Amino acid sequence: MAKTNFSYEKRQRELEKKRKAEEKARRKQEAKDRPAGEQGGDGEAEQDTDSADSADSADEDTAAERQE
Repeated sequence: MAKTNFSYEKRQRELEKKRKAEEKARRKQEAKDRPAGEQGGDGEAEQDTDSADSADSADEDTAAERQE
């Protein structure tokens, strides 16, 4: 039986955590730059054009936004 490569799995978790942190920082910066009267009505349309894998990330992003 093959031995599990824990260092690879750990690295993948770290990369995923870093990606999520960068996304959160980007959303915070966009919110800071946005005028006070405007509230993210166009945010979803922007996200779909920004990422190549928008179907997967959009689902995760909307779930994360609901929790906040």
